[in-house]
Amino acid sequence: MKLQPKHRNPLLTVDVIIEIESRILLIERVNPPLGWALPGGFVDYGESLETSAIREALEETSLDVQLDEQFHTYSAPNRDPRHHSVTTVYIARAHGTPRAADDAKNIVLCTADKLPQNIVFDHRKIITDYYQYKKGAAKQDIFHPSRS
Repeated sequence: MKLQPKHRNPLLTVDVIIEIESRILLIERVNPPLGWALPGGFVDYGESLETSAIREALEETSLDVQLDEQFHTYSAPNRDPRHHSVTTVYIARAHGTPRAADDAKNIVLCTADKLPQNIVFDHRKIITDYYQYKKGAAKQDIFHPSRS
């Protein structure tokens, strides 16, 4: 009898940096790990990354977003304490009044110098990389393999 190999693959997720005026939006998570995070979540089977990012942003913030660019893919095996996940991060714009929904308990709009203390996953690194990029750093300098 031939045994079927067990495949262990990272889980695929998306996160969205939503820009509203000169601030970015973070959600306070309802589920563990508790703390503040970028809106995002798991990609559904049969769904593109872009569709997933737009859906997750709407579900958690009640905002329709326009994706401006794919920022970076983060894949460190320890980026999520629950399991190995890979996330593709998008930068998006939104207008309107955000409202916490689904997995979000609260919403805060932040600037680089006024971020909540308890930011979960590797989202503080993602936000730091984003602000470096917004200040003019080239992606190849931010994401050079020697910095990972």
